[in-house]
Amino acid sequence: MKSASRFEKVAARMWNLLNEGKPFTPIFTVGVFLSYCLLLQQTLSGAGFGFLVTLPLFVLYWKFDFPLFLRNYLWMPVIVWLFLEGTDSRLLPLFAYGAGLYFFFTVFFWGTIYYHLRIGTDWLNFTRFWKLVLKNSDSTSGNAQEQLPKVALLLAYWQTASINPTFDWSYVLFPAGLLLFAWILHHYLFDWKPKLPTEPTKDVSLPTSDKVYVLIVDGMRKDRYMAANTPFLERLRQEGTEYTNMETVYPARTVVCFSSMFTGARPEDHGIHSNMVWNTTGVKTDTVFDRLRAVNKSGKILGIAHLVDAFGSTDVSTVTAVMHNDVADRNIIERAKQIVHEEDPDLLAIQLIGTDQTGHSRGTLYSEYIQKIEEADALLAEFCEELDRLGKLDDATLIVMADHGQADGIGGHGHLDEGERFVPFWMYGKHIHAGRKVDTHRHILSLGPTITKLLGADIPHDSRGVLLTESFKEERS
Repeated sequence: MKSASRFEKVAARMWNLLNEGKPFTPIFTVGVFLSYCLLLQQTLSGAGFGFLVTLPLFVLYWKFDFPLFLRNYLWMPVIVWLFLEGTDSRLLPLFAYGAGLYFFFTVFFWGTIYYHLRIGTDWLNFTRFWKLVLKNSDSTSGNAQEQLPKVALLLAYWQTASINPTFDWSYVLFPAGLLLFAWILHHYLFDWKPKLPTEPTKDVSLPTSDKVYVLIVDGMRKDRYMAANTPFLERLRQEGTEYTNMETVYPARTVVCFSSMFTGARPEDHGIHSNMVWNTTGVKTDTVFDRLRAVNKSGKILGIAHLVDAFGSTDVSTVTAVMHNDVADRNIIERAKQIVHEEDPDLLAIQLIGTDQTGHSRGTLYSEYIQKIEEADALLAEFCEELDRLGKLDDATLIVMADHGQADGIGGHGHLDEGERFVPFWMYGKHIHAGRKVDTHRHILSLGPTITKLLGADIPHDSRGVLLTESFKEERS
């Protein structure tokens, strides 16, 4: 199984500049404006002045996400600006050019060419992808309902100031008004962000396991799992303890979720807020792997290149994400078997990526997504059969979960739309209650401290996750 190369890791970081919504907005807007001027061989002497007065809006749109339902308010500032300044005849061609480039990038370059070259999606994927982009509500560049009004306002503001490069008080009053508008919306209407635990994890004694295996089906939406035929995972769910209200974190992006899962810390504490890690040191908090090393035990995540940015290459074995999606999970399972044979870690977390990639490229409400969940079930059954043959399951705890769900549209996740927020989660093993359903509200932060206690280590120092004590049979002190 080929690991992610250094080039792939760098390329993944570069791609996130265009994939993550925050950097995409300024990069795309600047690219549209400058290329439009070059295309028309138009020299705007006031373009520099226009950029300077538009800069506060760039900063404001970086600061405020306008997540999910708040995106519905994004056209209001555009309308206000056009009403105040009038509609110049030169604006409409610029808008049309920008919208055309946006849909070319998202539908054809990203949704068709990129996915074909990376995971083998059909060359006709654009016939479905354009609908997914229009529905998408996540925090990436594929969120048309968020990106189009943001780019439209920035282009209109920049063009207007460039045509008449003289100072006007509207360039002070309008950004101030937009700042107030954004603050009010985010302060009073952004009310679906999870309320994560604030107190340090309360330490109690738990029974210990020789091994812990965390089986993560990345992006597995809870209701779509229930619609799939998954005999192996369903047996573990029925014969183990299921947490029916396990919530992910905000923003529900893979690296953010994994960072909380394996530190027990909140995003504001571990410092990871997107798939793009801006610092070079990764998580700022203590990790599960640090605690295991302190008691001479080992842990490993087998996952995509992005996770190295959070945890480092010592704790993450990478798999290349540049392969046909039909063989991605198969290759990951083969690599997982190899790790068990060669390294035999006390903790092994496996990230299957086929379901998530299918949601992103083909949508979650289609048969292909269900098929990938069913394939993941069969592969995890095969992996656990190998563990059983080696005697690794005799005193092991299995944890099945998703890091986040996926919304409609391009299987997006980030802003906690329907299908993203609550994730499948259950535990199975000889210490775990059989057939128990726990309806108590919990968060994926609970994974980290529960793992360390299961393996006889201390709880990570910055953990806020609640120990999943309801799962265990034995009395606890």
